[in-house]
Amino acid sequence: MTIETLEIHARFPLGQIVATRGAMEVLGGVDGDPRLAMMLLARHAAGDCGDVCDEDKATNEDAIRFGNRIMSAYRLIGGATVWIMTEADRSVTTILLPDEY
Repeated sequence: MTIETLEIHARFPLGQIVATRGAMEVLGGVDGDPRLAMMLLARHAAGDCGDVCDEDKATNEDAIRFGNRIMSAYRLIGGATVWIMTEADRSVTTILLPDEY
């Protein structure tokens, strides 16, 4: 898979995509390989919210339908967790670490 061939079947718009410094570091840095971040964004946009409880999955489904904030959590190899949040107005999606919230 390459970035050019990554298909995103988005259920909602992501808006502007931004990432915190900490998230960039665990995802390979500014000059690193962007594939992991792109794969996580694709999962988030498709409604796969990753490592969240069933209640949060149901909340995300409602958020997709009714226009509330959507939050996904992905545990990475090595133990770090990355959150991805799309704001209710769909203007911005942020990739961050839990302790940066």
